[in-house]
Amino acid sequence: MAEIKDPENTILMELTNGTVTIELLPDVAPKHVARMKELVRLGSYNNVVFHRVIDGFMAQTGDVANGNMENDFNISRAGTGGSDMPDLPAEFSKIPHARGSIGAARSASPNSANSQFFINFGDNDFLNGQYTVYGMVSSGMEHVDKLTRGEPPTSPDRMISMKVAADDA
Repeated sequence: MAEIKDPENTILMELTNGTVTIELLPDVAPKHVARMKELVRLGSYNNVVFHRVIDGFMAQTGDVANGNMENDFNISRAGTGGSDMPDLPAEFSKIPHARGSIGAARSASPNSANSQFFINFGDNDFLNGQYTVYGMVSSGMEHVDKLTRGEPPTSPDRMISMKVAADDA
């Protein structure tokens, strides 16, 4: 696991095959960072599936309304919802959608991000300036690389749990 420099802005995502450490970027996208930490602390991301995993592109998850595999789960609805909190305004920056970056998933409206996010498998520069980047995988990308592919996957992987590192002491 990577050295944790800022525990309050570091997320520990537990997958079946290991821990993914995500360094959040509060100076770049403070509203998106605050939302992720709030949902993590509520336990909202626990058991939520990766409902869209496209080889060479990205892995999408975070539908806290319809993606929890232990709460009336239906894979065809995963990816259609968010949280009960209001949508977030875009926080575009010059940070590129590079391998391991965390991007805010949204609908056609730039100001519609809510709880869903994606992890880029590669450098997806065509997303730059179109989607908010608010974190970066600092270790464990090899675990993300092993996620089951599909839109949706037949047997989707899930986030077993997510924690803010500062709370994990």
